[in-house]
Amino acid sequence: MKLRILGCSGGIGSGSLTTAMLLDSDILIDAGTGVGSLSLDELVGIDHIFVTHAHLDHVATIPFLVDTVGCMRDRPITVHALQPTIEALTQHLFNWSIWPDFSKIPNSCSPYMQFGILSVGETVEINGRQITTLPANHTIPATGFQLDSGQASLVYTGDTTTNDSLWMIVNEIKNLRYLIVESAFSNEKKNIAIRSKHLCPSLLAEELEKLTQNVEIYITHLKQGEADLTMREIQACAGKFNLHRLVNSQVFEF
Repeated sequence: MKLRILGCSGGIGSGSLTTAMLLDSDILIDAGTGVGSLSLDELVGIDHIFVTHAHLDHVATIPFLVDTVGCMRDRPITVHALQPTIEALTQHLFNWSIWPDFSKIPNSCSPYMQFGILSVGETVEINGRQITTLPANHTIPATGFQLDSGQASLVYTGDTTTNDSLWMIVNEIKNLRYLIVESAFSNEKKNIAIRSKHLCPSLLAEELEKLTQNVEIYITHLKQGEADLTMREIQACAGKFNLHRLVNSQVFEF
């Protein structure tokens, strides 16, 4: 497995792209603005999109992707997500007012896009690669994902705050090598992090105390303007953990 980071920022701006990751050449994990950095040939090759939740920074390019490549493909792109996430996408995005419903274009029998319903704990296998839906604790229904090549696993928490059930599962993954976890705000904005169900460095430190695995940890979803400050605060309270800042174009092979 090869996972390429297309976007990992908490917002946009020069050099900042929101969450999207390309697994091998055919699977997207979230579809924020980072997808726009792919070439047309790369976009045509995407068969599956696994979505953590319906917030715009994680789904923004799905409409453009499907619109751009739908007529170039011989099968629909499958968007995998929790049922509430699919309902949000169909009601508020692919609703003919904001964007056409490409699950019915060119027709409902042969659409450019289709949905696959996920449930927490479910594993989807695609050509020997296993993607397991993990629990998240966010303001709307949300998930994380375990990506398992058979040799090693990477866990991406998605957007989440305090989440005991996640760590119970993560600690049981025998081949875990990498962990990508969010910290959206600095400690000064801890009250905003709590209200929006994100993490800040002090909350992240409390969460990592629940982790018993020895893994490489990468921080995502940092907000512009305070990303450097947030990373300094994370390093100051990281304790035994060696934490790294996730960056665009970074590649994980496992």
